[in-house]
Amino acid sequence: MNQGLALEIMLSGESVLLTGPAGAGKTFVLNQFIKIAKADGKHVSVTATTGLAATHLGGTTIHSWSGMGILDHIPEGFAAHVAKGRREIIEKTDVLIIDEISMLHDYRLDMVDEVCRLIRRKDIPFGGIQVIMSGDFFQLPPINRGDSRAGGFVVHSNVWQELDPTICYLQEQHRQDDEHLLDILNSLRAGDIRRHHAEKLLARVEATPPEGMVMTELHTVNIDVDKLNEQRLDALSGDELFYTQSTTGADNYVENLQRSVLAPATLRLKKGALVMAVKNATDRRYANGSIGTVIDFESGTEYPVVEFKTGRIVSMQPDSWELRDGDKKRASISQIPLRLAWAITVHKSQGMTLDAARIDLRKAFVEGMGYVALSRVKNLENLYLEGINRMALAVSEDAQAIDANLRTRASNDVKKFSHLEVKAEKRKHAPEPKKKPAVGSSGWADKIAKMRETHPNAYKPWTNQDDSLLKQEFQNGVSVAGLSEQLGRHEGSVKMRLQKHFGEDAVQ
Repeated sequence: MNQGLALEIMLSGESVLLTGPAGAGKTFVLNQFIKIAKADGKHVSVTATTGLAATHLGGTTIHSWSGMGILDHIPEGFAAHVAKGRREIIEKTDVLIIDEISMLHDYRLDMVDEVCRLIRRKDIPFGGIQVIMSGDFFQLPPINRGDSRAGGFVVHSNVWQELDPTICYLQEQHRQDDEHLLDILNSLRAGDIRRHHAEKLLARVEATPPEGMVMTELHTVNIDVDKLNEQRLDALSGDELFYTQSTTGADNYVENLQRSVLAPATLRLKKGALVMAVKNATDRRYANGSIGTVIDFESGTEYPVVEFKTGRIVSMQPDSWELRDGDKKRASISQIPLRLAWAITVHKSQGMTLDAARIDLRKAFVEGMGYVALSRVKNLENLYLEGINRMALAVSEDAQAIDANLRTRASNDVKKFSHLEVKAEKRKHAPEPKKKPAVGSSGWADKIAKMRETHPNAYKPWTNQDDSLLKQEFQNGVSVAGLSEQLGRHEGSVKMRLQKHFGEDAVQ
């Protein structure tokens, strides 16, 4: 099925599973659907199974949205104790989106269904909400832990059978441009890796990148990633600049959002640092996953100037992430949308496209991990393997059986909704509607200028001199308000910096 037909099926009000291989454009179609549905006045609740995936779409986790949290069962009397705000969101929702559906347990989808029926007082799937599930069952599966209830993929849930969603199986490829890599990835999905596939991958273990080529490394465990990034940054000469995030919202919501934002709370940079953009630029000058090098710092603001591999040179300004709960904004984080990019985990690379990567799969520990890692790059020529184990080439047998069934159903659904293809073609060629400027809106530069009328150093990087003065004066008993005045910074920024140096309990 192509993207246009999938979009029209979703807009027609059908509950859908949007699936297909990595790089097929699932997130792109979801974002299109969300934009159009909201413009049509629909109340769209955007969720995902992990905070990281939710952040890519500007939503929250399905566990938080439903109020089930970490529960393994919906307790008796649950509906009577749901907070008023949570109840209103669920009651008002017209469309519920659940991204990265492969990672949600079957019993948890049944729990979400139960919550919706109880609160909306309608004994039909999800209380009558249109549900859009998106994901690929060949990617990371639901994790069963010893201390909680075990489960499998959502297709084994009771509500899946009752809902009987339309299957939108995207098959166009928008990432890989190499038939050899596509053959390996398709063979992985089919569980049919042959000797010639393994030989092509092992040849990349021996491949040496061109001299001076910089690229991201993908590792399977966090400790290897953090260690490599810190070592590489410390090895660079020159001054180190710090960029501290600013936040809005209650502490618990900010904490929740922080776990999902790939940009660190305090970003350390030097000239020469390899960095990765962790958000799509609205003007398309860089995308989530774009790799570049810090070549300078802008005079005045000291924002990092990054030369991306595309050749574009961009002064990176702060961007923001939001934690939304239905139509309500719970928290936001503003930070330079970068992170050090010498290394990143396979898990956090989901959804990204990398120009080139060095990948270490010697410690792969779950089915689908190798598939996720190998599908991040566009072709074999830009893949450099440190090593690979047997688990990295494993995919779930359950996922294979599910996939065969989904393909058959999707083929039937293409015929069933073929009448929408004309509509899809018209939308494809329709001019983009002009956006009306928001009343009272202004550019980021104007906002910065306004802030600096009161706090002259707002959003400027903290220098070593600033830090020395901050620590000295704080230890001398100067108040946060006094430090704010001395340093020309907002009190919130001062508090966060003090907590960084002296711990969370330093300032209440």
